[in-house]
Amino acid sequence: MELTLYREDPILRETRHLPAQVYNLARLLLAHADKPCVFVPIRSMQYLAVIDREEIVFVDREQPSLVQLAWQSFHRQERSALNERIEFEAAFYTRDSLGLMARLMSEFPPAMQAMADKDRVEAPAAVLPFPGRQG
Repeated sequence: MELTLYREDPILRETRHLPAQVYNLARLLLAHADKPCVFVPIRSMQYLAVIDREEIVFVDREQPSLVQLAWQSFHRQERSALNERIEFEAAFYTRDSLGLMARLMSEFPPAMQAMADKDRVEAPAAVLPFPGRQG
């Protein structure tokens, strides 16, 4: 799928914090993809999230080529553990996007988890013998 997105200068930028499990899941989805980005439909909001190496952008079904909101400038190196929240910058591009953050924080993680669950490999486990052990 190819998607061309447009954005103007943001009307507001804010420093925010993203829970570790949300950030880690986004990185995991991207790592498992064979492409430079991942499209995550947020069906409950009729939004599409686009995850790439540098940012996560959100577009509305009503205006699919216009970026509404972007999460950028993730401060990965400031974490000392993988379970610590991560600081980022939220760039709001439309007036409608100013009220989206709370809802995205509750709807985006389950949408990512649903994608991750679809990609889960279900295979039988095997016990491998260790050479040299009698037993």
